[in-house]
Amino acid sequence: MNIGIRLHDTAPGTLRQRLGFARAQGFSCAHIALAMTVPGFAMDRAPELLTDTLAGDIRAALAENQMDCAVLGCYLNLANPDPEARRRTQEIYKAHLRFAVKIGAGVVGTETYAHPGTDYDPPAARSEEAFQLFIESLRPVVRAAEECGAILAVEPVWHHIISTPARAQRMLEAVPSDNLQIILDTVNLISPDTAAPEQAQAIIADAVARLGDRVRVLHMKDYQTFPGEVRSMACGTGCLDYRALLAFAKAKKLPMTLEDTKPDNAEAARLYLERQAAG
Repeated sequence: MNIGIRLHDTAPGTLRQRLGFARAQGFSCAHIALAMTVPGFAMDRAPELLTDTLAGDIRAALAENQMDCAVLGCYLNLANPDPEARRRTQEIYKAHLRFAVKIGAGVVGTETYAHPGTDYDPPAARSEEAFQLFIESLRPVVRAAEECGAILAVEPVWHHIISTPARAQRMLEAVPSDNLQIILDTVNLISPDTAAPEQAQAIIADAVARLGDRVRVLHMKDYQTFPGEVRSMACGTGCLDYRALLAFAKAKKLPMTLEDTKPDNAEAARLYLERQAAG
């Protein structure tokens, strides 16, 4: 199994040191968020900062630690209603897609945010207007992915614009391209109203049925429920039944990256998944 980790969840250090920490804990791939792992990296300056020199440094660090980059993160709002802000965000995505090719990243990962503008407003995110604005903004980014041979992978989240497996399927139909794929994080699809075990398993089954052929990476974490809240945490510390999800991962040979771990429980989370997969 190819299990990795978000580098910004490892012990503090340079990107190269963080890769070493991850490798020492038995991980074989990484989710790299440059703004969280490269000192001085600012997302709004990405087009000028994503240089060939930086790409060479990251490629070398990955090779030295025998690690792959499963996901290069670019979690910015493509559905901002301000045209200039949206255009600038599109250029940042395009720069990340070109950079992903240079470092051999599997996908550029993103979410679609809980709002079409600047206010946190989940009902507005689920509107048809928000969906169409996102699709309009997504199309030129996917064209850029096609041009450079990269993959953009969208991660559905229950209170975001792409909020359900059905809506993610609709997105894939609206922008038909092999360069647009899915990151599946099943916990992010579980809301306070759907957190019961049988409902969570139904959501996982629906996601696999609708999106399975387009999933390129799994984000792995666990959850517990609290009044009005689903709280995510490291694998093995919550109530998620992983059996169906791990069977899917093994059948598709998908890379998995852990989320919501800490340096002192990350290795235990990896071992937990490996035991569950072997059971």
